[in-house]
Amino acid sequence: MSKFPFTLQEGESIIDTWTLIYIPPGGGKYNGKLTVTNKRLLYDAKYDISAKGLLSEAMFVHWGSEGYLTIRKDEISRAETQKSFLAKKVILTLTDGSTHTFNYGVLNIDKVAAAINSR
Repeated sequence: MSKFPFTLQEGESIIDTWTLIYIPPGGGKYNGKLTVTNKRLLYDAKYDISAKGLLSEAMFVHWGSEGYLTIRKDEISRAETQKSFLAKKVILTLTDGSTHTFNYGVLNIDKVAAAINSR
């Protein structure tokens, strides 16, 4: 049994997984696991799963049938890092103008950003 409970698409491979905080465009904070593949970002909120009601219903940002937030990499127009002493973040701007923030706390965010930017 795979340690990743979601289904990969044809030609998709996992780059890495991190436990971090997700801040959706509608607000809130959700703790969970971000898995980055060569095609998508998959986020599994472990705490406060009620985030489903706050997320955009856009075609390329949705909660899949498996309960994961999915963001296709081809819909990311910009990914930038923001670093302060207590918060290292990757802020994604999607083609629809929405922003999605992944906060790794005091840990180095560079590997997460590199994985998101790789195609």
